[in-house]
Amino acid sequence: QVQLVESGGGLVQAGESLRLSCAASGLTFGTYDMGWYRQVPGEEREFVARINRRGDSANYADSVQGRFTISRDNAKNTVYLQMNSLKPEDTAIYYCNAKHIVLGGLNYWGQGTQVTVSS
Repeated sequence: QVQLVESGGGLVQAGESLRLSCAASGLTFGTYDMGWYRQVPGEEREFVARINRRGDSANYADSVQGRFTISRDNAKNTVYLQMNSLKPEDTAIYYCNAKHIVLGGLNYWGQGTQVTVSS
């Protein structure tokens, strides 16, 4: 059974930092591209960042480019999202995503972790 468990969310003030973690189990981690998405209640889930299976290529949403950094540790089956210079508009539930590099139908989500940024 595949599980993605996010942690590290919380309440911070604008300008501060948070580091999210997503621990994966039940899958061959190195065969999955990993991503972070976020969702505000009542709105669609939006892309934040993605990193390839080797960890040597990443891409970001324009809204977080230069402030957020995605990374992964394949030895620990974990993906991270370092969030710096947080803004109130970053407030959302953040979800971890795993998508197989070949079998796109193997696509998994975590349960989400709340990030709240106060002004």
